[in-house]
Amino acid sequence: MTSSRRIALSTVTLLALLAGCASAPPPAPPAARAALAPTGTLRVGVYPGSPTSMLRVPGSTEMRGVTVDLGRDLGQRLGVPVEIVVFQRVAEVIDALKASHVDFAVNNATPARAADVDFTAPLIALELGYLSLPGSPVQAIDAVDQPGRRIGVSQGSSSQAALTRQFRHAAVVPAPTLQAAGQMLAARELDAFATNKGILFELADTLPGARVLPGRWGLEHLAIGIPKGRDAGAPWLREFAEQAGASGAVRRAAERAGMRGTVDASER
Repeated sequence: MTSSRRIALSTVTLLALLAGCASAPPPAPPAARAALAPTGTLRVGVYPGSPTSMLRVPGSTEMRGVTVDLGRDLGQRLGVPVEIVVFQRVAEVIDALKASHVDFAVNNATPARAADVDFTAPLIALELGYLSLPGSPVQAIDAVDQPGRRIGVSQGSSSQAALTRQFRHAAVVPAPTLQAAGQMLAARELDAFATNKGILFELADTLPGARVLPGRWGLEHLAIGIPKGRDAGAPWLREFAEQAGASGAVRRAAERAGMRGTVDASER
């Protein structure tokens, strides 16, 4: 190899290393580590069935999801072990954050939740929509809010709160879990199910003939949430979140989970 080629390769290697260093969040200072993982373990709150939270890989113990992947990244950056704490639905994750029983989750950052949970800037925007089966009277969004319609939502979710306010005619029917929502649709106890399209497409894959309806009734803005009172770690966490977006870590986590229904920044 010629000396000029060695110099060129060395320069490329150095630039790559510098770029990697520039994109990585700084190591957490002790005060931030103590605030964000006060037990010495980062407890990550998830619920099954959502690519924004946690999906189980069939035939494996492996978990995927934006919350799972970013939680593990954060634990590594903090230098602490990570515990994945599984709940049955998103409302239980929010309650656990409020009670400081978990330290981290990625959820829809609504103003109501922000009263009890501290959020970073949003990382992902997801369309909100409806899922229905063949034969349902709901085959288009404009057929949803009609007398006699039964529209399922996750119990305690932001969709339940929003649609309860929005609907003039349709009934909002809470489902205790996403699995139960699928069963209720299959049993024709629901005419449609409403939540973000990331979840809807996952649910549709388990129900023959199910269809995510075109259009949307709103957007979810997903952000990292932590319990109130963790102020010493908040500035460092905000920087971690910004870097996770800029470096592609959020996009890679979403792709690994097969997330669908995301919205480009220009459409928000």
